[in-house]
Amino acid sequence: MSDRDERGTSERPSDPRREAGSALVELTWLGVLLLIPLVWIVVSVFEVQRGAFATAGASRAAARAFSLAEDDAEGRQRAQAAARRVMVDQGIEDADPDVVVSCAPAGDCHAGGAVITVRVASSVPLPLLPDFFDEDRSSIALTSTHTVPIGRYQEGGP
Repeated sequence: MSDRDERGTSERPSDPRREAGSALVELTWLGVLLLIPLVWIVVSVFEVQRGAFATAGASRAAARAFSLAEDDAEGRQRAQAAARRVMVDQGIEDADPDVVVSCAPAGDCHAGGAVITVRVASSVPLPLLPDFFDEDRSSIALTSTHTVPIGRYQEGGP
């Protein structure tokens, strides 16, 4: 039997020489299509981790700054400034952290035996997302709390 029919064409539906190299092209496109989302996920995880470190550091610095202030009003200003400075140091330039200070027992936070709790909330935008997405959907909310006790015995004034 001959490999050719009456028209003189090959009986085989495809010629192996015509398919040479197509697997490489398909593998390359598949690799690119899978690599782009993978890179986005990795970059997003790193951004969220950086924001988490910044928020944790901001709550710790804000609590320390508040506890070292002379009074509560000055302490709130120092806590906000310290939290913002830590966020900027971690590379979150447009950060506007929400700093909430609470004390137990309520009243004067700088009285002996008081416990100061500072909660810092911020958000980290996910990279490479278009602006038409809602801001809540294109960012991850982060919160950190730090507690600082005020010593029972404090240095007295002159």
